[in-house]
Amino acid sequence: MIVFLCSAGMELIQNTPDLSAYLAADEVIDHDHPIVREVAAHLAEEAVDSYAYARLAFEFVRDTIPHSQDSGDLRVTWRASDVLEQGTGICYAKAHALAALLRAEDIPTALCYQKFDVVHGLVAVRFNGAWHRQDPRGNKPGVDAQFSLDGERLAFTPEPGSNEMDYPVLYAEPHSAVLSVLKAAPDRPYLWKTLPTALRGTR
Repeated sequence: MIVFLCSAGMELIQNTPDLSAYLAADEVIDHDHPIVREVAAHLAEEAVDSYAYARLAFEFVRDTIPHSQDSGDLRVTWRASDVLEQGTGICYAKAHALAALLRAEDIPTALCYQKFDVVHGLVAVRFNGAWHRQDPRGNKPGVDAQFSLDGERLAFTPEPGSNEMDYPVLYAEPHSAVLSVLKAAPDRPYLWKTLPTALRGTR
């Protein structure tokens, strides 16, 4: 078990010590897909270094792909390339898209989660030997998430003394509880009834 302290002071735990796992492509974070490669290449043209690229990728996913609840889009996406192609997704899907864009440029990226009424998904990026959580959910009144390597600027913060929490585990792949409901949902109204309220096997 490898433990890191994030900029907010909480422990973050890699679920695998192999850093290359956080660069891998799979059926969800499919950064070998032409659509992902095309978007990554376009963003890379504007970036002077990996830090600038990471910020541009974050802002692209946050701002140009609406959260489907905010936009009213009924479609459910889960594969990164589908999120980019269809331009819609909930928090998990947008995290998958951002992870794919970052991994496409060799930036280690993990998936991580918070618990509110339901489980919320975000990512963590690794720079200078440390992990930094970022939330590309999409801003709206009351939500102002920003890319930051110096203090977290997340969409939501768990309320002290409540049942809300930050899960400390950094996953190389989407959690099965998240992926299963995304794959099973024919539309977003159905998905909303089946969202996980907790992740088993995490603390």
